[in-house]
Amino acid sequence: MQQQNSLVEYGSRRVIITITAIMCALLEIVDTTIVNVALNDMRGNLGATMTEVGWVITAYAIGNVIIVPMTSWLSQQFGRRNYFAVSIVLFTICSFLCGNATNIWELVIFRFIQGVGGGALLVTSQTIITESYPAEKRGMAQAIYGLGVIVGPTLGPPLGGYIVDNFSWPYIFYINIPIGIIAALLTLQFVKSPKYSEKSKTRDIDWLGIFLLAATVGSLQYVLERGQDDDWFASREITFFAVASFLGFFFFIWRELTFRNPIVQLRVLKNGNLRVGTILSFILGFGLYGSTFIIPLYTQSTLGWTAQQAGMLMVPASITTAFMMPIIGQLLQKGVPQQYLVSLGMLLFFVFCMWGYKILTPDTSEDAFFWMLIVRGVGMGLLFIPITTLSLSTLKGQQIGQGASFTGMMRQLGGSFGVAMITTFMARRNMDHRSTLVSKLNVTDPDVAQRVTGMQHAFMAKGMPANTALSSAYKSLDYAVTKQAAVMSYMDVFYYLGILFLICIPFVLMVKGNKAKKMDMSEAMH
Repeated sequence: MQQQNSLVEYGSRRVIITITAIMCALLEIVDTTIVNVALNDMRGNLGATMTEVGWVITAYAIGNVIIVPMTSWLSQQFGRRNYFAVSIVLFTICSFLCGNATNIWELVIFRFIQGVGGGALLVTSQTIITESYPAEKRGMAQAIYGLGVIVGPTLGPPLGGYIVDNFSWPYIFYINIPIGIIAALLTLQFVKSPKYSEKSKTRDIDWLGIFLLAATVGSLQYVLERGQDDDWFASREITFFAVASFLGFFFFIWRELTFRNPIVQLRVLKNGNLRVGTILSFILGFGLYGSTFIIPLYTQSTLGWTAQQAGMLMVPASITTAFMMPIIGQLLQKGVPQQYLVSLGMLLFFVFCMWGYKILTPDTSEDAFFWMLIVRGVGMGLLFIPITTLSLSTLKGQQIGQGASFTGMMRQLGGSFGVAMITTFMARRNMDHRSTLVSKLNVTDPDVAQRVTGMQHAFMAKGMPANTALSSAYKSLDYAVTKQAAVMSYMDVFYYLGILFLICIPFVLMVKGNKAKKMDMSEAMH
């Protein structure tokens, strides 16, 4: 398939290639979460609703998820170096266009194209790093790559917060431009392409497969994002896209199993470890992106923090994960079974969620989050590399590249599902909690009446007339109820997310490991 040995690099050349690949992986991943803290500013600036501005995140995720499974095939078609360089250039140009967008839908379209460019950066940078290292150093190579993938989502909010507070939101896109230019030049200069057999003829290209994959993922994402706002299946659009997604998925599976040169090699999923690994990657994405989404949201909307404060909260956890990565790389090289590390990571993530469930109040202090987020940092470190190596541990040759694409795609999909489902779940729970709290507020209840009178007098003391003061007292009470309902919804998210991770532990322990053989992830990971 390709000449492996020629791809192993040494000395300064390997250092440059590693830095270039990590820079690209970070560009891609930081951009997934950097916009989270800027959504309010974008909404005000572009005159959009909260639902519309949510598409800035969604469109990027859809672009990512559509392109990731095709990365292996596209690298063969155009040569890996060329494909990687073009993806960086596309990502960089779209960063400029995003910053210059004049309305919300322009921004959404450019974010989608940016996601198409970015999706390639993730899997291809993993492959480039892996193949640049000799077999005995592959565990460490995965640790270096994993550093970018895990630290990226938590680096996004503080960086985005700093930029939004000190500059303006377009600069969260403009900072990609110099990095993108340098990465593209370094790629063309230093990265080598493997020797592939032959390119597919135009008639061999799985155009129908590409179309069905895009239709399935795009429709599914639309249903997840808009379902809550459009009252699910009471809406014609939601019903249409749900049916489109189901039929698209059915025909995509049929096409990929029957076409001679499929865009996605589904047969590789016959491997038991890869099947488990793709499910675990989905759950990892769900937890990683879900928790990165709700913590800044809670601290900004409920506690009233600035974007920068909300972002900086995540930094200690990122540093912890970064510190863990080389240690886990060493443990795997010494033959510690991956499923033990994954189980421990899931247990720690469960602890983090239950901790969050316990400490959330309408006025939690900043100090209360510190150790909870450190536990999350350790848990995430224990999950990423072991899940990747477990997924690919019993694959050989060309299958490894296809397996890496699956785990990458499922991690991104898990993140999209996580954000969409958490948003929907919170909206539902918010309504439930609010109606429960309101039902307990009886105006004839002496305690309630006393509290309202107390607030009325406080407002009157500030010079308000009695009737205005009474109205303000009721508004304050309503605000307190709304805030409490929101906090209870956040608590529910932490609780159920923790339970999800806890339930997974026994299944992970049942997976057969591959501890005798040290991990070799090199072969044909395009």
